[in-house]
Amino acid sequence: MTSPTGSPAGGPQPSFQAMWRELAPIGRHPESGGYRRHAWTAADADCRAWFRAQAESRGLTLELDRNGNQWAWLGDPLAGDAVVTGSHLDSVPDGGAFDGPLGVVSSFAALDELRRRGVEFTRPLAITNFGDEEGARFGLACVGSRLAAGQLTVEAAHRLRDGEGITLPQAMEAAGHDPDTLGPDPERLARIGAFVELHVEQGRALDLSGDPVGIASAIWPHGRWRFDFRGEANHAGTTRLADRRDPMLTYAETVLAARREAELAGALATFGKIAVEPNGVNAIPSLVRGWLDSRAADQDTLDTVVTGIEHAAREHARRAGIDLEVVRESFTPVVEFQHALRDELGTILKGATRGTGRAVPVLGTGAGHDAGILSASAPTAMLFVRNPTGISHSPAEHAAEDDCVAGVIALADVLEGLACR
Repeated sequence: MTSPTGSPAGGPQPSFQAMWRELAPIGRHPESGGYRRHAWTAADADCRAWFRAQAESRGLTLELDRNGNQWAWLGDPLAGDAVVTGSHLDSVPDGGAFDGPLGVVSSFAALDELRRRGVEFTRPLAITNFGDEEGARFGLACVGSRLAAGQLTVEAAHRLRDGEGITLPQAMEAAGHDPDTLGPDPERLARIGAFVELHVEQGRALDLSGDPVGIASAIWPHGRWRFDFRGEANHAGTTRLADRRDPMLTYAETVLAARREAELAGALATFGKIAVEPNGVNAIPSLVRGWLDSRAADQDTLDTVVTGIEHAAREHARRAGIDLEVVRESFTPVVEFQHALRDELGTILKGATRGTGRAVPVLGTGAGHDAGILSASAPTAMLFVRNPTGISHSPAEHAAEDDCVAGVIALADVLEGLACR
């Protein structure tokens, strides 16, 4: 239970550092040092249990929505116009510690800070953990928020399979969640008056500017395309080079073409995942399947890059006698965060600089986020915390403790400005 002012029901709450240490071992691979917190696995269940424990220790009302997203509420969830914060706890394969979890841990720590200040909440507050944001297991990012926002149909969700052929419904059922509940959740999203997601920066803009915290302006348009190159399996030791229909060569040419097209356009293009059949050391492949991730600052540039890559792939395939199929598996258009909310965050944080009057930098990002998905349903904004390495989706991802604490204070300032006025 909490008092009307939001003061804690029990004793002192764990500090940011204590929560971080408690969460850190979950899903960490002992050899790579990276995280394997994939959706609807044992590690995911442990992360969810951690979230539940944090909510319960603060007297928050915990909800698990129809798509498996967790919500921890302070105040009446049905009152509407709620201020919501949070992020995700899942990871890419061997990912870093900060991408996602920093936002969730910081949300609980920010609530603790507001209670320490003794503020009075005039709007409901919620902390969220959105499921399967990274898409590491089923190949589609932001599954939990896409389903809730109606941007992923139930039929398409049921067709999602992992590398072992297990469908999303089967995985959810094995984890104890009813897959028959999947689907849009407009009533729940209608409760949101503002959603603010804190995230480690996935780049070095803040490191270069010398700022610990920044505000997001927009998310670049981005998508994932699957390229299937089909050739002819044969013996690697007996088949003349001239007689081969080797799809690996066409794939390799396409990877190089992607780099060229991206460089020419000032965009990004990456083939980061590959599947090969029959996948034998002494066998020429019959199929090479590669996944392209491409992002750009605007839609026209992205279209130019992807069209150029596909054109090059088809030309190389034609010359080599390779069959090619290209399938767009996901796409997210440009997200311009609501200017009014973004500007309000800037005003709040500038006013909280203790007299310096220094404006918080505003920067764009090429990375997708749940905040971007939810922007079509509610006003959304993002805060970034400095990442001095500029590295993400890797164990080398990092944020200094002082910057993490600065992020907590900034988030608390924002939540106070929005939910306690």
